Amino acid sequence: MRITIIGSGYVGLVSGACFSEFGVDVTCVDNDADKVARLQRGEIPIYEPGLEMLVERNSAAGRLHFTTSLAEAVRHSALVFIAVGTPERRGDGAADLQYVYEAARQVAPHIKNFTTVVTKSTVPVGTGAQVAALIRETNPEADFAMASNPEFLREGSAIEDFMRPDRVVIGVEDSRAEVALRSLYRPLFLIETPILVTNIVTAELTKYAANAFLATKIMYINQIANLCERVGADVHAVAKGMGLDRRIGGKFLHPGPGYGGSCFPKDTIALTRTAAQHGEPMTIVEGVIAANEQQKVRMAHKIMAAMGEQLRGSTLAVLGLAFKPNTDDMREAPALTILPMLQQGGARLRVFDPEAMAAARRYLPDLHYCTSAYEACEGVDGVILLTEWNQFRNLDLPRIKAGMRGGYLFCDLRNVYVPESMRQAGFHYVGVGRV
Repeated sequence: MRITIIGSGYVGLVSGACFSEFGVDVTCVDNDADKVARLQRGEIPIYEPGLEMLVERNSAAGRLHFTTSLAEAVRHSALVFIAVGTPERRGDGAADLQYVYEAARQVAPHIKNFTTVVTKSTVPVGTGAQVAALIRETNPEADFAMASNPEFLREGSAIEDFMRPDRVVIGVEDSRAEVALRSLYRPLFLIETPILVTNIVTAELTKYAANAFLATKIMYINQIANLCERVGADVHAVAKGMGLDRRIGGKFLHPGPGYGGSCFPKDTIALTRTAAQHGEPMTIVEGVIAANEQQKVRMAHKIMAAMGEQLRGSTLAVLGLAFKPNTDDMREAPALTILPMLQQGGARLRVFDPEAMAAARRYLPDLHYCTSAYEACEGVDGVILLTEWNQFRNLDLPRIKAGMRGGYLFCDLRNVYVPESMRQAGFHYVGVGRV
């Protein structure tokens, strides 16, 4: 089987590499010639654990190709996936579909035999029908079927999520498209992956509904954590008591500075816009969006309160900048809200992140970037643990304390460390939802 994936961003590149690992002949098409040239040389433009090895292996095996030439790729493919970006549209926050629609227009003239065209990008309800209409308008003779196959990849765990998914969702309205997609995903049948086949609009909405629910779960436990601080409860015990209920489960019940990244922020907003357009406001999700922004600000105020009058003129170490571990993604990262507020309060910041510093410099150029966590902590008045990278989970705390110049404040915004142990070690420890 040969397939084409249009777009070599996060979703397109991961999907292309993983499909080729299944033995499929995959061509990834991108209009960015520099990116394509880098990929052809084996240079990966994003950080995702395991991706570089996967691309190298399947490129060497002749199953994974990168090109700027759409025509040849589409002409010989049984399936064409549209995996371009759908960023927030300026002004109203709705998903910007210009790249999806442009991909449809470019694909249409090159459909020569029956082809299944699949939206892999996260798109609002009704996009599949609009894409199909554009293809028919551009090429009335095109023999194709439309499908939706939303991705459920977590940054930092994308390879495992693709290879061992909780489920595969397929939206089709033509049996030929269902046959093609079931054939493509046949390797997952061996591990009995649930395959949900539904219509296109249901598949489109499932992606948004899932992400909005997970975002809601995150913000719910964050608000419980804030209440715990007021009443003297321990949010970790509360979360465990909740998560042991099988109807709730423990995943995503981890308090912190709020969610970020490429999915939850834009998908929650896009869902509320779609709902409003159809006269069914999503008031719960609207509240989640507002609470997430408030949580980021609250974390900055938490640090400021812990520093008190010493904030102005102080130097603080920040460990972690990416919105989560195992990625270099800075989009909507809590750091982008928290760190400027600390700077405005008069603090100087020394920062370190294992992978995200190049990306962070584009947003936060006036920080002091360090080469290690220990360098960042030299001569500081306080330490802020902002992203729970594994290498930050077992820091040499005596070494950090010895390098600090006083105060010994340790703001653990991910609750990595045990409060009592930190206090016994001489730190002024501040967590989230813990006493």
